[in-house]
This record gives sequence, C-alpha cells and structure tokens, in this order.
Amino acid sequence: MLAEEDAERVRLALSGRRAEQPAAVYPWTVADAALAEPVFDDGDVIGAVLVAGDADAPRAAILQQLLLISAIALVLIALGVLLVFRLARWVLSPVGRLDEAMVAIERGEMDARVAEDAGPPELRRMARVFNGMADQIERVMTRQQEFALNASHELRNPLNALLLRVEHLATGLGREWDDDVEETREEGRRMTRILETLLGLARGGRTDSTISAVDLATLAARRLDAWRDVAGQRGISLQTSGESSVMSVTDRTIVESALDAVIDNAVKYSPEGSGIEIGAERSGDVCRVTVRDHGPGLTPEQAAAATDRFWRNADTQDTPGSGLGLAIASDLLETVGGELTVSSADGGGLLVSLLLHDRTRP
Repeated sequence: MLAEEDAERVRLALSGRRAEQPAAVYPWTVADAALAEPVFDDGDVIGAVLVAGDADAPRAAILQQLLLISAIALVLIALGVLLVFRLARWVLSPVGRLDEAMVAIERGEMDARVAEDAGPPELRRMARVFNGMADQIERVMTRQQEFALNASHELRNPLNALLLRVEHLATGLGREWDDDVEETREEGRRMTRILETLLGLARGGRTDSTISAVDLATLAARRLDAWRDVAGQRGISLQTSGESSVMSVTDRTIVESALDAVIDNAVKYSPEGSGIEIGAERSGDVCRVTVRDHGPGLTPEQAAAATDRFWRNADTQDTPGSGLGLAIASDLLETVGGELTVSSADGGGLLVSLLLHDRTRP
C-alpha cells in the first residue's frame, strides 16, 4: 500500500503531470524523498514510475565524514599553533636574553653576556655585536676606574702638601690674617670633599653622599664671597637675592660643586661691568638656588641644549672653555634627586636654577 502522499504523486503522474524538481535536496534537511514521473507511449500516458529514497543512510555517512574532517582540522590547527609558539619562542628567546643582559649591565654587572648560538642568524649576529659592545664598555669602565685611582693618588698629595704649607705660613702671620688663613683652610677641606665626591662618581657612577640639613641661602652667600675676587678682576659685581634662609636636606658638597660650575659659567660669559645675582628661595616643596647674569643670553633652543656635554654657543667660541660646566652641574644634581634648568631671564641674560626637592616634608 502506498502512502497517501505517494498515491497522490502517482495520480498526478498518471494524469500526465511531471513532478517538480526540488531546488536542492540535502540529507540533513529531509528524512526521505520521493518523485513520481509519468511514462508516455506515443504521447499517451501508459503508467507512472515512483522513485523513493531514504535519507538516513547518506545523512549518517555525511555526518561521519564531517566529524572526521573536523577532527583532522582541529588536530592540524593545534599542531600549527604549537609550531607557531615554538617558532616564536625560538626567535624571541634571544631577544629576552638580550633584555636581561642589558638590565644586568644597567645594574652594574658589567660581565653580563648573551649566548651567541641560539636563535636565527640575524639575532646571533646581534648577540655577537652586543657582547662586543659590552666588552668595550667594560674595558672603558676599567680604564676609567684606573684613571680615577691614579688621579686620586696624584691630586691628594699636592693638595695635602698645599695645606701643610698653608699651616706653616700661618705660624708666621699676624692675627690680622687669621680670617684669610681660615678661609684658605676651608677651601682646602672643600676641595678634598669635592675630590672624594668626583672620584666616587668616576668609580661607580654614584657617591657615598653625606645627607644633612643645609641652609641653601647661607651656602649661596658663602660661594658668592669665594667668587667675589675672581669676578672683581673683570669688574663684575656679585649680589645676593632671594630669601634669607632656605633649609633643605641634601648633600652640601654636591650642591656647592654644582653651584661653583654655574657661577664659573656666569662669570666667564658676563660682560665687564655687569652684575650677577645669586640667591635661594622656596616654592612649595622645591628649593631653588638661582644664578642670574646679564650676559648675551640664549635662545630657547640654545637653552635646551646648554646642559649637553661639550655644547658651546657659536657666538662665544672665542671664550676659553670646554662646554662641560653646566653638564657636570646637571649630573651632580641628579645624584641627589635634583635638576638643573636653564632659561632666558627677563630683561636679558641667563637664569640658571638648581632645583632640589625638599626631603624634610612628607
């Protein structure tokens, strides 16, 4: 017995009507499929042919093939991802070792090196170049330390001999020379402290700083007095400015050395008969020691480059100098967490500021 739907298809076929072809038949969209076609003989319908098929078997076969293909694709993707990770690790591991070696050198471990037999050829060459550069830096640092030790020996002896001669001469001078002798002694002691500080910087890039409470206004006034005779030889007057007392917790020797470099620069480039104002002031949590001259000044671009090593203004090439004064002052201040700023002063000239963060406040 035919199902009612199949019987209807047969009746339509016997009436001469051809079955409509479906647009698309997929095993996973239908459970079964049936077509009824008329049979003609000289234009007369003599019968009908019914074709029926069950979609369960092809559906199962297609699903099985689909699952197999999906499993193979997932395995291939996993292998591809694993291969990519292994390849990336092989390529990037030398870069990681380079980064670790650079961090170690920055910490002062000058013997840090990188293996040259890992990674692609380009990174192996980079590793060889890095190791060569590290070797050269280590040699330069070693020579610098040796020079610092030699300089320590060569400079300490003449300085000690000079101080001994001052003490010997002081025994034959009257009481009216006591102030000058004491100032000379203080300058000798200060030179000894400066020498120790600079040698410490040369040896390890840092110093054993002696942090203490310092009145920056008093310090600036003392350095002004020490430079007054030198400035007076060129007719330059030195004047105090700012507040009468500015307390800060810092390294006195570092600040004195940096201030001397700035004053030397101001005296060197100020025109004869001009003046220089030196003083200290507080602005919030920042203590500022300023040196303001009335020289030719600098443009904003030149002021930004003034603290670079060996930089000199093209207009002052005839004045003796090496272009290291402000650079050294800037480096010294960085060791105590300070900074040096250079800007044009109102009314002409240059304003150099030594900025020190106040450690006495939370």
